Amino acid sequence: MCGANSSSLTPTFFILNGVPGLEAAHIWISLPFCFMYIIAVLGNAGLIYLIGHEEALHRPMYYFLALLSLTDVTLCTTTVPNMLCIFWFNLKEIDFNACLAQMFFVHMLTGMESGVLMLMALDRYVAICCPLRYSTILTNPVIAKAGLATFLRGVMLVIPFTFLTKRLPYCRGNFIPHTYCDHMSVAKLSCGNFKVNAVYGLMVALLIGVFDICCIALSYTMILRAVVSLSSTDARQKAFSTCTSHICAIVITYVPAFFTFFTHRFGGHNIPHHVHIIVANLYLLLPPTMNPVVYGIKTKQIREGVVKFLLGDKVVLAQDK
Repeated sequence: MCGANSSSLTPTFFILNGVPGLEAAHIWISLPFCFMYIIAVLGNAGLIYLIGHEEALHRPMYYFLALLSLTDVTLCTTTVPNMLCIFWFNLKEIDFNACLAQMFFVHMLTGMESGVLMLMALDRYVAICCPLRYSTILTNPVIAKAGLATFLRGVMLVIPFTFLTKRLPYCRGNFIPHTYCDHMSVAKLSCGNFKVNAVYGLMVALLIGVFDICCIALSYTMILRAVVSLSSTDARQKAFSTCTSHICAIVITYVPAFFTFFTHRFGGHNIPHHVHIIVANLYLLLPPTMNPVVYGIKTKQIREGVVKFLLGDKVVLAQDK
């Protein structure tokens, strides 16, 4: 096998094929992905800077948003530059250990993104259902511990992927029909038994995804009950408006995730492989691109912070008048 050590059946490198079947269109495919990546980096870096420097944004909701932005920009940076090198320069080789590292960061960061969305749902629950205790429940130490717990959960659950994949013997070639090192795309190159990889991958997806979605659903059920009980229409609209950005972020994140998850397991033979690859890339790139846009449009404090940063304090004061 090309690039393989025959004694250990461990390849020295893999070859990422990009989007199989659409090689002639790689340049055209790369253009929207490159544009989205630039927006994602600038938008998320701008949000992190704004939240760090605007005192009005030093609140739990925006701390969680900063954590989401940091996760998003790291996630897309893990895959997109390498993908653009494939599309533009035909640089398809990736070292075996680098592939495992990329695989770890992709799955760990997607799990962390889901966890941060869950924390943001809990934040909205406390803000709407326990407004008088909001500042005493979500203190800075509590926020830091929640973020650290989310990070450690992702690391501890995903790091076995690396060892389970590394132990496999590879004798089915070293061509990965993908733009990045996905866990099962790599494992399927093995001639050994990778059933443990598949079962563990499914278990982690259920542990992270199902748990987070249940927490989000429970939070919004309690929020809906609290909002409906309000007597004032204006109060109900104001309460709902504080959740719209987060609901949009949930939809943007979980819809591509569910499509990828279910079609791979239950309908993969009916959908062309290149569609799977493109949706898998959108799953990693769409939330980092859209979240800053959604929060920038929907959140008044962020809009005012951007205007203040770009045009100065006088513009914001003029708007208030």
